Amino acid sequence: MNKGRMLNYAIGHEVITHKPIAIGIDDYTQYVPAVSVLALNLCGVKSCHNLKEQTMLLGLSSLLTAISVNGLKYTVREMRPNGSRRNSFPSGHTTVAFMGAELLWQEYKDTSPWIGIGGYVIAASTGALRVYNNKHWIGDVAFGAGLGILCTKLAYKLYEPISRKMHNKQSKRTNTVYPYYNGQQGGLALTIQL
Repeated sequence: MNKGRMLNYAIGHEVITHKPIAIGIDDYTQYVPAVSVLALNLCGVKSCHNLKEQTMLLGLSSLLTAISVNGLKYTVREMRPNGSRRNSFPSGHTTVAFMGAELLWQEYKDTSPWIGIGGYVIAASTGALRVYNNKHWIGDVAFGAGLGILCTKLAYKLYEPISRKMHNKQSKRTNTVYPYYNGQQGGLALTIQL
């Protein structure tokens, strides 16, 4: 048995032995870092991107996260520690939380590193609660944390070229709508230049 699996079972055994009362707040805390990115912007806190760009980055990060988490969950089919389903690896809650924490870090690290650190504390707490609630193995959570960070970093790398390409296409295209009347008929003319 490898060390990772031994760690999973050792921690899982402790959770089962002590039978803690489940705390369901992790269903909500997973979203706190990502929502904080947009909320801080709306409150006027200086960030690297404007609200529209942040929303696009969040959307791209979320898309990459959803594809990777679901792809792995339904390929690996790891049994959850509580035996309920075969979709334990990786922890989706933890991946989403760390995706948001990295987004928070990237956007506000120049304003205050404590903003990003706070996001990481919430993300780590989400992961710890997934293990505490016997929903995931520690390996599921650790991998999910790394995957969430990776998805956000990849979104930032992909965003700039996509944004430039969209901006260039928009600047070349012109649409004009104007009224006309020729003495007998009137209407609107539409000109689209691609």
